Amino acid sequence: MIGDLHCHSKCSDGSLGIDDIIFYAKQIGLDYIAITDHDTLAGVEPACVLGKRLAIEIIPGVEISTSDYRRNRPVHILCYFPKDKGALQIFLNQTLRSRTATKLQMIEKLMTLYPVSLEHIQRYSNQSQSIHKCHIIQALADLGYTNVVVGPLMNQLISSKGSCYIPNSYPDVYEAISIIKQVGGIAVMAHPGQFDSLELLEELAAKKMLQGVEYNHPRNDEETRGKIQCIALKYNLITTGGSDFHGQYADKPNPLGSFTCSDDSITKLIRLKITHSRVSASQ
Repeated sequence: MIGDLHCHSKCSDGSLGIDDIIFYAKQIGLDYIAITDHDTLAGVEPACVLGKRLAIEIIPGVEISTSDYRRNRPVHILCYFPKDKGALQIFLNQTLRSRTATKLQMIEKLMTLYPVSLEHIQRYSNQSQSIHKCHIIQALADLGYTNVVVGPLMNQLISSKGSCYIPNSYPDVYEAISIIKQVGGIAVMAHPGQFDSLELLEELAAKKMLQGVEYNHPRNDEETRGKIQCIALKYNLITTGGSDFHGQYADKPNPLGSFTCSDDSITKLIRLKITHSRVSASQ
């Protein structure tokens, strides 16, 4: 079994729709795929419907934006196989609303510098559950101010040090993981190498709050993977993998299926899902 368990669609900040992602996943020979849009499960049901039609297995998922307030760093947590999707989405809706509010403030500042309209930006965000940075810069690219969406202009304007940046607040990582447990999901730390989260990874693993960690990912270098492997072995974590596919809205090219999850890890995730279901049924 071959699976890419980290993919983003137009439901958040990816450039491809669910149908295209599932079609191309089938084309390149993936057996499993997870749509893990930022803070929304909107793409899960459409993916499951199309997955059945094309005979490709869909693992329901979402990438949850959180903060490690102790270390003052962002951290992303992947949730797979949530049983109560409605309850989880209610929790996530707060982030969707706050993200859109801060992006609207950024857009107001941006419109004093460039002749771009909110309506133009919304052409790209109208399929998403909130406005993301890529939607804003894509509109500026249409106007000729850049030809690269994720690049120097984005950094200059709306990165964390950008002139039009407005900070957003996210739920505490402990709160998010507690919600994942409440809705019967499997909690996996995403790409520890991106936000230097190895210390947090071990802290959460020691408290038995995580079931897995993303090992095979483009932002985990060889040294980081070695450390992840040691922590995973010590605390019996499932090591997952995925390309973090965003289509053209990525800082570096990462084609669908370029980073995958091992057969063994997929089997462990599915077994854990079954175990969670049995425990839930017995309660």
